[in-house]
Amino acid sequence: MIITGLVVGLLLGFVLQRGRFCVTGAFRDLTLTGNTRWFSALIVIIAVHAVGLAMLTSLGIIAPEATAFPWLASILGGLIFGFSMILAGGCATGTYYRVGEGLVGSWMALIFFALTAAVMKTGPAAGLTDGLRSITVADGSLSATTGLSPWVFAVGLSGIAVWLTIRHNRRLGTPVATLSPRKTGLAHLLTEKRWNPFATAVVIGIIATVAWPLSAATGRNSGLGITTPSANLVSFFATGDLNLVDWGVMLVIGILVGSFIAAKASGEFRVRVPDRDTLLKAIVGGVGMGIGAAIAGGCTVGNAMVSTAQFEYQGWVATFFMIVGAGIAAKATIRPRSTAGAPVPAESRTA
Repeated sequence: MIITGLVVGLLLGFVLQRGRFCVTGAFRDLTLTGNTRWFSALIVIIAVHAVGLAMLTSLGIIAPEATAFPWLASILGGLIFGFSMILAGGCATGTYYRVGEGLVGSWMALIFFALTAAVMKTGPAAGLTDGLRSITVADGSLSATTGLSPWVFAVGLSGIAVWLTIRHNRRLGTPVATLSPRKTGLAHLLTEKRWNPFATAVVIGIIATVAWPLSAATGRNSGLGITTPSANLVSFFATGDLNLVDWGVMLVIGILVGSFIAAKASGEFRVRVPDRDTLLKAIVGGVGMGIGAAIAGGCTVGNAMVSTAQFEYQGWVATFFMIVGAGIAAKATIRPRSTAGAPVPAESRTA
């Protein structure tokens, strides 16, 4: 049944590419300009996912495991990942869908992200990762600390998400000039029409929810994830061990294929080779993302979309420090170039 991972990945990759959803842009805009639109869309993803998780758990369909809070690893890994994703020009999901668009810089970032994650999780540096993650606080979530039902937090966050959506959609009311559509109906919607970020966020939240029971049915008690599956894919290529090809590996393969299909269908696929400096930054950023994600226990998916929806401290703390790291990197690398009149590299932008 691991084939369901491929199906979910196809859908997620398509939605990410067409919705232009990359958490790097959300964190960069938040810290550089104070623009909260994409960050608010991330909150919508978490809220939809949280409600879905609370429902599935209440019905006994899934049983997420309680975890301790690796506070030091969450802080350190979050900082490293946040800083590095600015260099790479995209977070884990952004890098994956840009690979499907033909951006060579993202190809390099993804390769080195996966390689480094494998080294940090199961390779020579696994001891360092395990040591950092062994420094924990017993209660790993708000529910464990307070004794309150996850529904309390899910409903509260949903209220915030609804308010943010209404607030930002009022600002999005001004029509954007576009070319005359060449297609109609569903084809126009799927391949031409500009997607609303909040509608995209709702769809991603639903996909994240559906992922849980499908993944659990294969013995993998988790939802969406990028870091471990990417590392497992590298380990499979190195060892040929088919046991490593699980639901998560099929998921990340599906994301690549789904984003490629979306890019081709919308006419946005084109092989683009960056300049040497941008390529080097992408490689360094990929390495840093692999290190940070392994230490933090997840990337902008595993922590910022999944762990947060479970109201685990790891997810919220790691995400906060990803924002801090991204802000430091953005102010150090993007703002000086913009001030000097040089354009921001294409692979560092999100639509």
